[in-house]
Amino acid sequence: MPENFISALCSYRAPEVFNPWADCDKEHDLNSEGPQIRRNQLLHYLTERVGVADTLLCAEAIGYQGGHFSGIPMTSERLLLGGLKHKNLFPDMVFRGLEPQRTSHPDFRPMGFTEPTATIVWGFLADKGIDSRRVVLWNAFPWHPFQAKKGLLSNRTPTDDELAAGHIILRKMLELGKFKQVVAVGEKSSSQLLQLGIPAIKVRHPANGGAGKFRSQMLDLL
Repeated sequence: MPENFISALCSYRAPEVFNPWADCDKEHDLNSEGPQIRRNQLLHYLTERVGVADTLLCAEAIGYQGGHFSGIPMTSERLLLGGLKHKNLFPDMVFRGLEPQRTSHPDFRPMGFTEPTATIVWGFLADKGIDSRRVVLWNAFPWHPFQAKKGLLSNRTPTDDELAAGHIILRKMLELGKFKQVVAVGEKSSSQLLQLGIPAIKVRHPANGGAGKFRSQMLDLL
C-alpha cells in the first residue's frame, strides 16, 4: 500500500539530509504544515499510478528545486501551482484527486521553485502525448542531500552509506509498483541499479545538453 511505503520514507534521518515528508524546512517552508502537504501530494501521485504504471524512471536524488518542496521526485512546485501552463504542463498531469498546494514561502520564489530536469521530463511526456500515469518518477536516494555550509537550498551527491539506505526504499518501490521496465536516468542512477542487480535500461540525463538524447531514447522505450 502507498501509505505503508510513505511511512517507511518518513522514518529516515541522517545529517545533511532533508526528508521532505517528515522534516519542516523552518527557513523556507511557508508554515509547519509542509511535511503533511508533501505526504498528501506524494500519496495521491502514487495512488493514481500503482497498478497502472508500467515504467519506473529512476534518477539519483531529490533536489531542492524539485521534490524538496513538491514532495514528488522530478516534479517542481511551480508545475503543481499551474505556473508552467505556457509550456503545456498542467497540475492534473501529476494528480487529480487533490488541490495542489505550495510548501515554500513565496518570498523565495513567488511562483514556486522550478527544476530544469523536472520540466524536461514532464515536457517530454506532454509533447509526445504519453499518459503520465504510465510512469513513476523516483530516485535511487529518495531524500534530499544538501551541503551544510550552503544550507538547504543546495544539492550534493549522496554518500555510499546514504545510498544503501535508499536501496531499501527502492526495493520497496519495485515491490509496490511491479513495473515492466526500470529506466535509469544518467550514469549515477545506472550504477546504483547495477549494484542492486536490478535490470535497467540507461538513458542520457537531460541536464547539461542531454535533453535531446534523453527525449529520443525515452520515446523508443515508451
